[in-house]
Amino acid sequence: MLYDEDYFFGKYSQIAAGADAVFERVKADFPNEVRCATGCSDCCYALFDLTLVEAMALNKAFRETLDEATREKVLERANSADRQTVKIKREANHARQKGVAPEEILQELGTKRVRCPLLEEDNTCLLYNNRPITCRLYGIPMVSGGQTHTCGLSAFEPGGQYPTVDMDKITDRLLALAQEFSQSIPTKFTQLGEVLMPVSMALLTEFDEEYLGIRPERLQESADGGPQEWVLGTGAEKE
Repeated sequence: MLYDEDYFFGKYSQIAAGADAVFERVKADFPNEVRCATGCSDCCYALFDLTLVEAMALNKAFRETLDEATREKVLERANSADRQTVKIKREANHARQKGVAPEEILQELGTKRVRCPLLEEDNTCLLYNNRPITCRLYGIPMVSGGQTHTCGLSAFEPGGQYPTVDMDKITDRLLALAQEFSQSIPTKFTQLGEVLMPVSMALLTEFDEEYLGIRPERLQESADGGPQEWVLGTGAEKE
């Protein structure tokens, strides 16, 4: 293995566990306001991106948890969702080029709805235990870019005094993890750690050596300062 899955996915799992703990604490303190329940799928239409390690973790769960027939069905839906997402982002980019204020663009993006390819007909999630951070926190107040957002189905009153989750800080932690990952492998892509993608693309992507930009041979400094040479696809060093 080219990288340490246990290390990077373990650190991501810690962030996810922290998000779960925050959600449960807010839910316990505001049981009447948090209305998340089995069968509610409002968050499953939200438009958001994943950072690299989060996308890879979801992809791993997708490939290892679901059977082949289910994966094929989900990939068909992912293709459709991805086309919708690309169109929405293209329209947002055109608006940006026309000089539309970023706040207006974000507000408009917040109204867009794309069905998650992991959402089943009975409104259950095929990978609920492996769902992204945003999914874990949806339903309680979140602040991003100075703007507070709440689920439209919740009972949090506008202007009320409630605890909010700083999504920018969480995103910074996820991006830092992605940067750490990209710096740990011999990639030719200097901006690999900055990659963002929707759930649909995370499911469709093959996170192999080609995608990660792995160089066939690259000298690495060993712990004692001597050179080590990576062998493509194994993560082992030549002696």
